[in-house]
Amino acid sequence: MDQETTFRRLRIYNLVMGIFHAAQGILMVWLSNDFTLPIRTNYLLFDTSTRKLVTDTQTAFNLKFGIAVACFLFLSALAHLLLTLPGIYPWYIKNLKKGINKARWIEYAFSSSLMIILIAMLTGIYDLVALIAIFAVNASMNLFGYMMELHNQTTERTDWTSFTFGCLAGIVPWGILVLQMVGSASGNNADIPGFVYAILITIFATFNIFPVNMVLQYKKVGPWKNYVFGEAVYILLSLLAKSALAWQIFAGTLQPV
Repeated sequence: MDQETTFRRLRIYNLVMGIFHAAQGILMVWLSNDFTLPIRTNYLLFDTSTRKLVTDTQTAFNLKFGIAVACFLFLSALAHLLLTLPGIYPWYIKNLKKGINKARWIEYAFSSSLMIILIAMLTGIYDLVALIAIFAVNASMNLFGYMMELHNQTTERTDWTSFTFGCLAGIVPWGILVLQMVGSASGNNADIPGFVYAILITIFATFNIFPVNMVLQYKKVGPWKNYVFGEAVYILLSLLAKSALAWQIFAGTLQPV
């Protein structure tokens, strides 16, 4: 198959995936209930009666979960559909020929970071500052992926520095989630529903295939010698991860009553 045919098929592939993500997002908004979780702030307050600093916990707002889940599906849909447009498609292909997809990492920085903070909330992490930090660290992991591809445009041999730093950043949110779940499981009056454990295992496994795909690309193993093959795998993995999370959350919390 010639290169131009491969790129045309990739364009159709992106179009189909964009439509599929968008359709799931619309279904999520339409089918889900009004389940919400609180986003809270925790600030220090001086208690004049005890003459001590105490924590003042307030609910900043309640996050409607069905809409939040739909958002990461819509973000992916938007990214895929934009890449098929006449003004953007040539830029996309030009970058693929160089072994980089800048749009992928930017989209992942937002969509996968939204996914991880929704999982965090299901484990009981509601603090606004903590959620922002988890979002930022996960986004940084993806931006290290961007840097990995960008940096290696100018190297004769693959430099794994950005990949290594990205893996270190990526461990942090999952470590926080595990600590939260262990703490909840050891408590006397709180426990995390079983479906959340299923989500954690499923999405953790899926997320970890992404760096494996990158390694296979740079090691040029089998079909990964062609960068476009790895790009197609990224697209499929993104669909699987987002679909799995969306419908597991739906099954656990968002079904109409």
